[in-house]
Amino acid sequence: MNLSCSKDDLYVKSNVKINEFMSSNSGTVCDQNGEYDDWIELYNNSEVSIDLTGYYLTDNHKKFTKWEFPAGSKIEGRSYLIIWADEEPTQKGLHTNFKLSSEGEEILLITPELKIADYITYGSQSLELSYSRIPDGTGAFSWQEPTFNSANIQTMPITKQ
Repeated sequence: MNLSCSKDDLYVKSNVKINEFMSSNSGTVCDQNGEYDDWIELYNNSEVSIDLTGYYLTDNHKKFTKWEFPAGSKIEGRSYLIIWADEEPTQKGLHTNFKLSSEGEEILLITPELKIADYITYGSQSLELSYSRIPDGTGAFSWQEPTFNSANIQTMPITKQ
C-alpha cells in the first residue's frame, strides 16, 4: 500500500486511537500467562462502544491485513483496550501474530474498509518506557512511565537514553 496516496483515499476519521505502546517490556506488566510481551493500548474517544470486528493492526504499511481483530472485539466508550503484540495469536485474549521492534517501526490501525484509522511511526524505544499520547486519544506522543490500561498523565518529562 502506498502511503503517498491522497489523504482522502487512505485515511478515515476514527474515534479509536493508538494511545500507548511498549515494545521493550521485560518486567513492567505481564499478560495472563505471566509473559512480559510487547503491548499496544487503544483508546475510544467517543461515549459509545465501538465494534472492532473486521479491524486490523499491523506493523507493516505494505500489509494492512496482518492481524485481524476477532469477531465480537469491542472497545467501550472512553475506555482502553490492550492488545499483546507477541506472535502468539492462539493465546487467550487479544494476541497478534507480530511483535513490535524496540529499534523503531510503525503501528497502523486499519478499518474493515482498509482505511487507516490511526498510524504512528516511532524510533528506538528504551527499556521499560512507553510511548504515550497525552492527553488520551488526542495529544502528541511522548516517552513516559507506562500507564497500562489507564489515563496517560505525564508528571515529569522523561529524557530517552
